[in-house]
Amino acid sequence: MLRVKLLTSLSKVFSDEEPDGFEKKSYSVLKNEILHFQTAIISDCDMNVNVNFDPRLNVKIYLVKEVPVGLAAYEDSDDYYLRKTPGLYPDLLVPFEQGTGIVADKWYSLFFEIGPFEDEAGNITFDFTVNDVPVSLEIEIIDKMMPVSETVYTNWFHSDCLADYYHVEVFSDEYWRIVRNFVTTASKHGMNCILTPVFTPALDTGEFLERTTVQLVDITLRGKKYLFGFSNLKKWVDICTECGIMYFEINHFFTQWGAKHAPKIIARDRKGREKKIFGWKTKSSGKDYSDFLRQFSVAFKSFIDRNNLEDRVFIHISDEPSLNQLKAYRSRADFIRSIFKGYKVIDALSDYDFYKLGAVDIPVPSENHFSEFYGKTEHIWTYCCCGQHKDYLPNRFIAMPSLRNRITGFLLYRYDIEGFLHWGYNFYNSQLSLRKIDPYKETDAGKAFPAGDPFIVYPAPDGTSYESLRLKVLSDAFQDIRALKLLESISSDSVADSYVENLTFNFYPHSEQWFFNTKEQINKKIKELSVQ
Repeated sequence: MLRVKLLTSLSKVFSDEEPDGFEKKSYSVLKNEILHFQTAIISDCDMNVNVNFDPRLNVKIYLVKEVPVGLAAYEDSDDYYLRKTPGLYPDLLVPFEQGTGIVADKWYSLFFEIGPFEDEAGNITFDFTVNDVPVSLEIEIIDKMMPVSETVYTNWFHSDCLADYYHVEVFSDEYWRIVRNFVTTASKHGMNCILTPVFTPALDTGEFLERTTVQLVDITLRGKKYLFGFSNLKKWVDICTECGIMYFEINHFFTQWGAKHAPKIIARDRKGREKKIFGWKTKSSGKDYSDFLRQFSVAFKSFIDRNNLEDRVFIHISDEPSLNQLKAYRSRADFIRSIFKGYKVIDALSDYDFYKLGAVDIPVPSENHFSEFYGKTEHIWTYCCCGQHKDYLPNRFIAMPSLRNRITGFLLYRYDIEGFLHWGYNFYNSQLSLRKIDPYKETDAGKAFPAGDPFIVYPAPDGTSYESLRLKVLSDAFQDIRALKLLESISSDSVADSYVENLTFNFYPHSEQWFFNTKEQINKKIKELSVQ
């Protein structure tokens, strides 16, 4: 006998435990909204599973698979986790195939994606069967469209990890095909900004170690002069734009954690031979590197102007500098701003002095330092990573409840945050890039970060990406912002704010039922105001 339970997208179904998530049998959605939900299934005998539904509906079904988690949580984490022990956790989504076999007495989850509903309005019933078990879901389609997202959203894209995992040559046709596939998935799920490796990013790289070269700018040496070619950068920009990317983060001009050195930069001599001209042995303030950046800035700004990218570019200095590195960081930031006048300088950092002293234009403080910046800056973003593992801060670790991920949208709207950043879209290395990892075997960068922090998509065998529960949930969070923006546009700031004004990064109800009730109230208010 097969048992079926209808669950929300926020449930995580472990194979060894009956899920006790919120059972919701009706939803309201906006016309261009994507609806996600799950069915948990278990059988008392081995069987093959088939799902039947009206093929005219825009429906995708995924099988949720468990992945190994070594480090689930740090020792000082809070109590808002599902589990903290090593083991198998649900996360990976693979397209469901009819006739998929399941093993007796183990729980499985089918993850459903329906929509958008742009050609429909009113009430519909989504009836389907899992084998012979009938399931029914009521959906009300509200005759309003969410606006295009105004929030800048980036998970750092590591193209070197794609080349390494698939063993393809950087800038080969196959490399570009794979990049396009992964960017398409990112854009589909709300990302509209992408880390762009003008030079090979000096991120999470141990001192004197190097990551695979993915430098998009061709450089030719002519004595102390440099010639710059932008064909690969142009291809990158065109592909990303075609996929729906709006903004480009230019990778950091100096190494992480203090801006002490130059990133790895490769050039060709007159005979076409490649050589490393800058790297770990290059002081960030050295004359040769400064002269190089001056020449580069002239050529790069010309490329930006030719391609009308002026309002679509962010410049990085160095990632996560600490307060004791402020002097060096400020010196390099002042230099970069002098050669990139008018460009937006943005960095992840958590000490307000960096902004107060003018070292950064757009600060990106971590969630736990956000309050120190809030209300004091012209522009504000926020980010989370492994450090935001306690005090109930929103995050996306595999061991966390999905609500802790989804609440991100309400909070970004609540504080009118312009951008959200995470460092790991597809980081398939161990910490400090000491070695390559298999993301299907190691989800924690070699037990360095809580599982799920380093990446949010998995590399499929065909060069496309498998999505994750966490990616879908975070995508829904950005839909929540758009719904609140729609409500704001047809009412007032105060009406939309009323649904989220009591929330903070540390305090929000840990209840699926509360969340979906609030979401339904927002949609109900949109409908009410739309028919007046």
